[in-house]
Amino acid sequence: MTIKTSPADVWGEYEQGVGYNQSDPVNLYETVKQNENFFIGRQWEGVAAPELDKPVLNILKRVVNYFISTIVSDDVAAQVSLFSGEPDEETDRLLKAVSAEFDAVIERCGIKSRNRSCLRNAAVDGDACLHLWFDASDTQGGTITGNIEAEELDNTNVLFGNPQMWEVQKQPYLLLVMRKSVESVREEARENGRPQSEIESITADDDPNGINRERETGKVTELLKYWKQGGTVWCEKVTQNAVVKPPVNLGYKLYPVAWMSWDRVKNSYHGQSCITGLIPNQIFINKLFAMCMEHVKRMAFPKIAYNAALLPRGWSNRVGEAIPVQGEPGQNIAEVVGGADMSNQVIGLIEKIIDYTRDTMGASDAALGNVRPDNTSAIIAVQKASESPLTLQRMDFYQFVEDYIRIMMDMMRVDYGARMAGVPDDSGQTVPGMIDFSALEGLAVKLNVDVGASAYWSEVMQVQTNDNLFDRQILTDPVTYLENIPDGYVRNKQRLISQLREQTDMRGQMEQMQAVISDLQAQLQATMEGGAANGGVVPGMPYPNAF
Repeated sequence: MTIKTSPADVWGEYEQGVGYNQSDPVNLYETVKQNENFFIGRQWEGVAAPELDKPVLNILKRVVNYFISTIVSDDVAAQVSLFSGEPDEETDRLLKAVSAEFDAVIERCGIKSRNRSCLRNAAVDGDACLHLWFDASDTQGGTITGNIEAEELDNTNVLFGNPQMWEVQKQPYLLLVMRKSVESVREEARENGRPQSEIESITADDDPNGINRERETGKVTELLKYWKQGGTVWCEKVTQNAVVKPPVNLGYKLYPVAWMSWDRVKNSYHGQSCITGLIPNQIFINKLFAMCMEHVKRMAFPKIAYNAALLPRGWSNRVGEAIPVQGEPGQNIAEVVGGADMSNQVIGLIEKIIDYTRDTMGASDAALGNVRPDNTSAIIAVQKASESPLTLQRMDFYQFVEDYIRIMMDMMRVDYGARMAGVPDDSGQTVPGMIDFSALEGLAVKLNVDVGASAYWSEVMQVQTNDNLFDRQILTDPVTYLENIPDGYVRNKQRLISQLREQTDMRGQMEQMQAVISDLQAQLQATMEGGAANGGVVPGMPYPNAF
């Protein structure tokens, strides 16, 4: 396969990818725009009804938030080990350092919050994407050069070389679309040593393909292209008319892109959002409720109809004012005209549609907490059962996390080299040391990723059970008590455990010394008592008058 690297050719691939996203039945850009509007509550956009109130009963957002909170967890842990055999001391330090570095990267890049953002994008837009790269300019005190960075991307800004296949690592190439200011792109090209004529050809565009409808000013579309050649990943950056960064071999074996779809669609790398098919329900609910509001405004208050022939000067509501009339004053001049009552079936229909929509999405009243807590156990059981429809999405999310963890390890292998890193010792404390991460090249390692293995309620139950065992003196060792507490509940847990172990050792030594002293005292007492029985002569001691 011939790799296209010229700006014109890459731009042609970009237009081809945009054309696929605009084609039926994908229609990605309009679908994403509509879904985003309905999620944030902008659900009356484009409706020409100026006299009508526009209420929003946003059930879609609440259900999506419930989905995200059910699936995502802040517990992300990754460990590496050898596929077979026991590692030597140096290899063991390397594997422990890699595992500790996972935690450091996750914390530094805010991966836990990005997990929630990615799940939100998948649920609303259909897909989630996490892009990782190595920032060589990021330094920490001069001892560490370069760090792994991460960002989530919209699915409208990610183009697959083969859009009929959803697997990222099997793609012939990937295109990441970025809108940047002209000056920043020119500066980037200048830093990469591009000629001045090419730099000046970087000019603003209005995104004619329609991805960004706002028609931004002073920005240009920059394309970041990844492809595999010779078993490694290459990349370059271009605009429509210029090369910003020439092709470079990154040395990675994996594309630094993790991808997840909410519901996979056959023969397409784009998935389907959980709200796409239920937007008509949301529209009907809003319109019907708006009609109810209009009925109340028009019919809730009575109107007065009067005889204009008898009241040529019009109707006056002034208190105590005399009203002149033509004709007999006792004649029927005006009467109250009442409105028709609204059927209760209308409100009942709205409630049924809301319930049916939530049930279709898999979010019952018990799952959302819209029930009285008369039987807590039954409510928890129902909530657990309601999570079953999200099992597939949860498994896809776990695979998504495992994918970007593998990408991190691949980047450590290539970019880290020999650097200072924290290595946990046997006591759980992190000890800094020099680690050569390039040694991962020749190791057959096994990656174990645990994502949210324990839920909140199970952790609370574990803590309560531990407390009950300790209160009843079934569990008496404070070290064992702390070891059974889930991580995050006790600050500096490992330090406390180490201090308690030291205190226990010191206490044991003191008890041993006290036992020895007690034995010596008992022997001395017995010896003294034996001497008194012998006339004051202690066995083994010289006589008092002996010279």
